[in-house]
Amino acid sequence: MAELFVTNLNPRFTGVSATAANVLRQQARFHDLHLVGHPLPGCPAPISVARARALSRTPPPDRPFSIWHVRRNPEMRAAIWARDVLRLPIRIVFTSAAQRRHSAYPRWLISRMDAVIATTHSAAGFVPHVRAVVPHGVDTELFTPARDRAADWAALGYGGTMGLATVGRIRPEKGTDRFVAAMLRLLPRLPGTVALVIGRATREHAGFQQQLQEQIAAARLTDRILFPGEVPADRLPSLMRALSLVVQLPRYEGYGMVPLEGMASGLPFIGSDAGYYRAFSVDGRTGVIVDQDSPDQVADVTFGLLTDGARYAGMSAAAREVACTRFSAATEAEGIEAVYRQLWQAG
Repeated sequence: MAELFVTNLNPRFTGVSATAANVLRQQARFHDLHLVGHPLPGCPAPISVARARALSRTPPPDRPFSIWHVRRNPEMRAAIWARDVLRLPIRIVFTSAAQRRHSAYPRWLISRMDAVIATTHSAAGFVPHVRAVVPHGVDTELFTPARDRAADWAALGYGGTMGLATVGRIRPEKGTDRFVAAMLRLLPRLPGTVALVIGRATREHAGFQQQLQEQIAAARLTDRILFPGEVPADRLPSLMRALSLVVQLPRYEGYGMVPLEGMASGLPFIGSDAGYYRAFSVDGRTGVIVDQDSPDQVADVTFGLLTDGARYAGMSAAAREVACTRFSAATEAEGIEAVYRQLWQAG
């Protein structure tokens, strides 16, 4: 008879998984809840969908129904089945981050939600039943600034004296090629700097990654632009603490947590005008938004930031402050809680 069920039916740890985990760790402090599906780092052990249905048959004490919070198509489908076919006393809340029109099937699923939480005002324009706009937040207790960044970087074993990275699936949409093009221009100007491409390419994009690695080899930078693959979720905070900068240049991004994870770790960021990056940058205080498809500008901006100690220190401090005060997981959890209360009070 838990009052809240948070679903995670994707076995892979994705950006959606990360945002769900950030909030769930906060919610577990003040809700009787269950994670449903696959494990999430730092969260309660999950239960099956069948078990969640069984536990939802009776409303929790002092509540007219339980809430199922979903974030993906299969999760919406499972919740709709529980509510409309099995007639369980539940209401369904969906978080939507996409800043573009959904295809027909997701639109139908979303139309069946009891409440929708949009992560941005732009995303709110593409979905019905929006009860609140609540930006995703970062776990500022998990992602923290380094005490000795040089030592943390050396401990990772990638070589060099300083590291920067882009994080995400290796594919054109994520701008991996933009990052590589900028690094080919930047690294000869910054001896000792190593660039990491953190993520994996699916079979569809294996050729894309190979082309990038061939460009790197032709520039004789194979030992300075590395492809370590995916980093497990529990190792990502230590990686972020060791970096000096994150560079995210996607062509499309629904929201984008990587700049926030860097900011909470005391890192400024360089980003394309995608997702919610411009809001994160706070008019240039915490990050720099660059033109689309301009590797020379990215290289110049990055070089200028990393070689200006006073400016870098100021942006680093501002990045941490903004992450904690405007974009924390605790703040997101509070916004979501207001929507839950609206549903429960309406009965």
